[in-house]
Amino acid sequence: MRKIICISTWALAILGSTRVPAQEPTSTYRSNSQRTGHADNIPGPIKPNVLWVMKTKEHYIASPVVAGDRLFISGLGGFNTALFTCLDTSAKIEKRVLWTKIAPVLSQPTVSSPAVVGDKLIFGDGMHQNNGATLHCLEVKTGKRVWQLPMPGNLIHMEGSPTVVGNVAYVGAGSGGVIAVDINKLTHDGKEVTAAEAQDVLDKAWKKMEADFELRKAKKDPFAVPPSEDRLPKILPKLIWQQGKEKWHVDAPVAAVGGKILIASAFLDKEKEGDRAVFCVDAKSGGIDWKTPLKLNPWGGPSVSGKTAVVTTSNVNYDVTAIGKSNKGSVAALDVGTGNVIWSKDLTGGVVSCAALADGAAVVTATDGKVRAFELATGERRWIYDTKPKQPFFAPVAIAGNVVYAGDLRGVIHAIDLKTGSGLWTLDLGVDKSVGTPGMIYGGPVIQNGRLYVALCNLEGAFANQATAVVCVGEK
Repeated sequence: MRKIICISTWALAILGSTRVPAQEPTSTYRSNSQRTGHADNIPGPIKPNVLWVMKTKEHYIASPVVAGDRLFISGLGGFNTALFTCLDTSAKIEKRVLWTKIAPVLSQPTVSSPAVVGDKLIFGDGMHQNNGATLHCLEVKTGKRVWQLPMPGNLIHMEGSPTVVGNVAYVGAGSGGVIAVDINKLTHDGKEVTAAEAQDVLDKAWKKMEADFELRKAKKDPFAVPPSEDRLPKILPKLIWQQGKEKWHVDAPVAAVGGKILIASAFLDKEKEGDRAVFCVDAKSGGIDWKTPLKLNPWGGPSVSGKTAVVTTSNVNYDVTAIGKSNKGSVAALDVGTGNVIWSKDLTGGVVSCAALADGAAVVTATDGKVRAFELATGERRWIYDTKPKQPFFAPVAIAGNVVYAGDLRGVIHAIDLKTGSGLWTLDLGVDKSVGTPGMIYGGPVIQNGRLYVALCNLEGAFANQATAVVCVGEK
């Protein structure tokens, strides 16, 4: 298991005269290019009040994504089987799960948070041990397939969330580098089709499978097979460009800013492949503008505020067994236009998640159990928050209303004052009577409409293979 990724872009910084379409908050991971996990102007919860809990046996690695009254979350079942779920976020509801996708519809594990664009839901599949991945597009309301883009190849996987700008989705694909896909230009059997024509093809194929199944059942055929989405015709989106194939290894999210795409690539020590650096490419062509080498791997990807990009690095990935005193990491600010390093700080813990940028500060978590805030302009440390007892962090923070919300690997949510670093409150999900389920927080908490959402993972660690939960914290 490897890094799961932070992606985001919402308010686009404009560089030069290049203009790009505005983005919806849900079109990228963590709601915006600053990676705050918060898209509206409503402050987060002021008290650790658990509003609702969904207990489950699945393990959630990616951050949830909230769109309207729906929460989308990808997870892993037994033996790392795929799971993608749509939940109703209502406080009191009899049926929390609205729809779910599992194997064989999803043939690879899913650890990617989705992008939600209009009525489309886009996410990739595959983990580090997988070869070949698929970019999926589903209907938001029903979960029905719209299209798929298979990407075969060694160590190709899409662990990070897509970033969608206009009609183009940008996705890291492991050793496949980065791809740009037109989400609206579709083909079937090599012929270009409209969205309506593509849907008609899928609908007719489904009805035929249903008719064949009923006919076989009537004949008492023991080999009658019910309809399944994995047997539907292949509707493909248009691949616009691919950059860094077999040269980079992109598991981290990309960030879109002013007609440019910022890309964090890792070097895999065991496989001896990849290029440990940050790249800036042209959004339309994929052509490389600049490259900034890194000393450690940037698993979290870049965060952007104005003309400054912040990149975090670590010598450890998302592996609980590798946490220890030898962990180290860094946080650095780069000039978006040139790639030049503005400032850089070395840390005594690995930073596997992205930074969150707000109020002129870059806030990062680390495996040494600390949350740190640095002045974005100078790199001077604003404050440091230390967990007691010390618990490592994998997940990025969410920031809303001058409060930082951090979730550690003991399943504790920490509310911290953004100005001072003072602790405001903590919520131990394993101890809280309404939750009572210990677990690790891998994906960062997200906030919408004053509510905080978080999901737990027990694939390994002290609570390995125990039950988990999806939790909503808020007043109403």
